Amino acid sequence: MGFTVYDTADLPPEHRFEWWRETVSQGAGPTSITSDHPAGFTGSMGVLSLGIAQIATMSFPTMRSERTPRLIRRSDPETYELTLVLDGSMGVSQARREALLVPGHFNLWSSSRPYSSLGTGGPGAEPSRAVVLHLPRALVPLPEAKVDRLLARALPSATGVGAVFARHLGSVVEEAATFTEGDGQRLGVLTWDLATAFLAHHLDASDRLPPHTRHQLLLTRLDLFIDANLADPYLSPPVIAARHHISVRLLHRLFAGRRETVAESIRRRRLERCSADLVNPVFSALPVHAVARRWGFTDAAGFSRAFRTAYGVTPREHRLAPETARACLA
Repeated sequence: MGFTVYDTADLPPEHRFEWWRETVSQGAGPTSITSDHPAGFTGSMGVLSLGIAQIATMSFPTMRSERTPRLIRRSDPETYELTLVLDGSMGVSQARREALLVPGHFNLWSSSRPYSSLGTGGPGAEPSRAVVLHLPRALVPLPEAKVDRLLARALPSATGVGAVFARHLGSVVEEAATFTEGDGQRLGVLTWDLATAFLAHHLDASDRLPPHTRHQLLLTRLDLFIDANLADPYLSPPVIAARHHISVRLLHRLFAGRRETVAESIRRRRLERCSADLVNPVFSALPVHAVARRWGFTDAAGFSRAFRTAYGVTPREHRLAPETARACLA
């Protein structure tokens, strides 16, 4: 499916700024946008629909945006816009609060309240870049009065739930071109779950989340932990459960809705890393058993059997004939 990309470079210079204003207004509701340099304005936007959620990537020069009471009365999509700043900085104002956002900050704003922002580029007049998640307000299972306390605040993404959520958005943006329609629907639910968990965390309202959302957030944290520790040969269900302060029984229950067990998931991910390394020129001088050891396999014979079972070729055949091996994996 991938992103639908809009870019001012595809238009004559005299029409670019007006087109940008109209395009933004179609997504977030009527918005007044001004720029000190409207002539030759350069901006781009990618839009990805994920069912109940929609993600937009934006790149733009210094500009001011404003949602006034008059514009809200004209049209209100009744959404929350959750923005992650990637480059540049952004000053925002809503609900009698102001915040200065820098790369790594999330910001929440509501389409139903007056709002203003000033986005400025990074060093060397580089454009601002951001990822924006559009969430229908009616679908957020938290009291609106509480959620509105987060408007115009700098919400960090360096650690904890914020880091999990930011990495998820980054992965979705990076892999969007490979998604099927079904993938998009499922990822929309997952994205919505993580966004809700992120907001609940900052409201100290996690106990109000539906059980499904709490479980989905925990599963995402487990996946990130597994991926980060594949090189550890002692990675196992008891280790994973202990690190997350849950029982092994609950860990297996969380994975029960998937097509593979915890151990199978670890083995598959390790094999995928080995497969990539074996055909990577950077590791061409590394023996096969050393590649396996890099990803937690301590038994060379056992690794070779597992690889052949999974891919139909031995690790050595995969390395010596990568094109044929890749065809087998397709």
